[in-house]
Amino acid sequence: MKKTEENIFKFLMILSTIIISSTLFLLLYTIFSRGVGSLSWDMISKIPEGGFYIGKGGGILNAIIGSVYITFGSTLWGLLVSIPIVIYINVYAKKNSLLANITRLSYDILFGIPSIVYGAFGFAIMVYMGLKTSLLAGIITVTLMIIPILVRAIDEVVRVVPEDMSNSVYSLGGTRYETAKILLRQSIPGIITAILLSFGRAIGDAACVLFTAGFTDSIPTSLNQPAATLPLSIFFQLSSPIQEVQNRAYAAAVILTTIVLIISIAAKIASKNLSKNKI
Repeated sequence: MKKTEENIFKFLMILSTIIISSTLFLLLYTIFSRGVGSLSWDMISKIPEGGFYIGKGGGILNAIIGSVYITFGSTLWGLLVSIPIVIYINVYAKKNSLLANITRLSYDILFGIPSIVYGAFGFAIMVYMGLKTSLLAGIITVTLMIIPILVRAIDEVVRVVPEDMSNSVYSLGGTRYETAKILLRQSIPGIITAILLSFGRAIGDAACVLFTAGFTDSIPTSLNQPAATLPLSIFFQLSSPIQEVQNRAYAAAVILTTIVLIISIAAKIASKNLSKNKI
């Protein structure tokens, strides 16, 4: 009986792996097969010319730069907010205290809120503060969206660090601040993974920046100017009835996928190297 159960679960695991791997392969095949042929240096190195979205010349450099600005800006701000929160609920607050549990529950709820709601919330803040669609508004809204991801991911990593390590620091006369530094150092690989998750969510989201960052054919030179993003560029091109423009949308998807792939590989290498140097 146990052998039968083991075989059944083994089969289900293999089947799940095949389904997930096949889905990923089909997704990548669809994007690259339709998009690679439309890729060109002009598309990567130029901003849209007049009529770009109806088949004219130009490229999507504005969307690439805008996505990079928003993603890196929001990820940096998210880390500056998330790490102190995680340190507090794991080091300074009492273990399993009401405050720590409420904080984790709150971020669990925020984690599941759709991005379009964050976009609407960001838009409401913009109206209240008298802001217009801009790079700054996009960064703020995306930051609000990825903070729950960063907090919960980093929190789970810090919590699995052996409690004996914290007790050892305290027994040697260490302060809570010194304990927090040790915990964070031990959690670096997990923190990098959390950054990667938030980066992927930030760079691939369209609904969150639709109301806040706006869209422009120019590259923003200040935080008060609107900024284009790759997801919105893809959306606008796919909405075109012109086949050539639709193919360029898949080419933009190839660029977006490649950026995420490069970041994933770099984060994996960094995580592996840093894990070897942990104290």
